[in-house]
Amino acid sequence: MTTFTVWKFETPEGAAHAEGQLTAAASEGLVKIIDHAVMSWPQGAEKPELHHKHDSGKRGAAWGALWGVLGGALFMIPVAGLALGAGIGALAKATSGTGITKDDLERIRTEITEGTSALFLVTDEGDLDRLGERFHGRDAKLISTNLTEAERETLLETFGGA
Repeated sequence: MTTFTVWKFETPEGAAHAEGQLTAAASEGLVKIIDHAVMSWPQGAEKPELHHKHDSGKRGAAWGALWGVLGGALFMIPVAGLALGAGIGALAKATSGTGITKDDLERIRTEITEGTSALFLVTDEGDLDRLGERFHGRDAKLISTNLTEAERETLLETFGGA
């Protein structure tokens, strides 16, 4: 099953450290990484920094567009009232049909704050429970996961290619 997963960490370095665990899990066959990105929001920084890792040479720019929508545009939206709702609504349209809902976007936007970090993953054939065990003790919190078959196809067609 393909999953879109966001793991939040309580420190700006947490996601980068978890990335090492992710790589080890992939080499052990625990998970197949389609693509991933690491976001870090250091204390005092105006906005988070996003680093796309280009796991697949195929359509790397398209995956970059997904991470740009999620990591860049999502955090450029003003925080107040109607502007936040309108901005997230526009982003939800950009990810329409991919399984990344407006609720997911709102939750990502409110959960990832200054002083935290996040590991964004698109995986296939993985055991997320066991992967989550690897992140245990790192103050990790699962924000979103799981896609239907139709959502998987849309996500891969739109951003990753088949």
